[in-house]
Amino acid sequence: MRRKSSVILSVLVMVFLLVGVLITWMGVPLLAESKFGPAAPALTMTQVWGYSLRLLLSANNLITPASDQTAEQAFSILSGESIVSICSRLQEDGLIPDAEAFRNYLIYKGLDSRIKAGEHQISPNLPPIDLAERIQSIYTDTVPFFIYPGWRAEEIAASLTTSGIEVSSQDFLDVVQQPADYGLPAMVSDCGSAEGFLYPGEYVVARKISAEELVRQFVEMFEQKVPVDVLNGFESRGLTVCEGVTLASIIQKETFRDEERALIASVFYNRMAIGMKLETDPTVQYALGYSDKWGGWWKTPLRTNDLKVESPFNTYLVSGLPPAPIANPDLPSLKAVAFPESSEYYYFRAKCDQSGFHDFSITFEEHNSKACQ
Repeated sequence: MRRKSSVILSVLVMVFLLVGVLITWMGVPLLAESKFGPAAPALTMTQVWGYSLRLLLSANNLITPASDQTAEQAFSILSGESIVSICSRLQEDGLIPDAEAFRNYLIYKGLDSRIKAGEHQISPNLPPIDLAERIQSIYTDTVPFFIYPGWRAEEIAASLTTSGIEVSSQDFLDVVQQPADYGLPAMVSDCGSAEGFLYPGEYVVARKISAEELVRQFVEMFEQKVPVDVLNGFESRGLTVCEGVTLASIIQKETFRDEERALIASVFYNRMAIGMKLETDPTVQYALGYSDKWGGWWKTPLRTNDLKVESPFNTYLVSGLPPAPIANPDLPSLKAVAFPESSEYYYFRAKCDQSGFHDFSITFEEHNSKACQ
């Protein structure tokens, strides 16, 4: 009986030990991830566990600044300098409290291979985990920023968070959505939104710019890049500047082929001339907005029920143009509206060869006959 009890006790001890080992094996990485974010994908499970444990044991030295001194000081990183050397010198200069803990963090996050050589400006009161991000790029007073043709304002706002520009997404959108309150040009204020006037292209932007100045910089680029004859072209077609930019924003989202933008413009002009609804998918996508379900701002493909979404932007339900632009078009799309081709087409659909071009049709029957099998 004693022998049986001893065996049971031994088994229970082994079970508890195994459970403890399993909890420790799984718990340490999970706890580290909750504090420091996910580990670099390149690390093995054993490496993840090892570095996770080291980070947890030295957590205080990663979130606590080395000093309360706020004055920035220059710190030069040499091309090809080892991570051990960089971390040691950071500690020697009083910029981090623990070189080994900082090195472990860089490896855990996969940042050790992305450190930029050059002169960095670093403050001793910067927490080491923030300093790790700082040395991924050379700090300058200005940063490059790019707006892609067809981006909507929310996509621009989202990209600000990783650009180095010190403007929050919400502050940016507040200015975009209330242009009159910030004294933006009349053509923008009359539209009720700066959407459509945030001109695509590359910019050099001051890090500490205000949201108002940032939006104004994008709008001023629109004024510089869009020729007067394009604006006059809108007027000659019976459109206001806002309406012209709105139609251009739709065309921008309908095709990425500059060669056919003016022909697509003719289709929309033909529809409007006979009072036919525009029935263009990008306006529905704009109305639907962002969702994690489709992972972005532009749902594709659309389903039949999507076309029923109640919105003044849904051109399947509302006649004429939407009340404002749905994206920020580039110059070829703006020119297409100002100088459209002449055609008898009322329909178009993507070609089945994946070329990105479209087939055009006069009648709905012809349009249906070109559907992909």
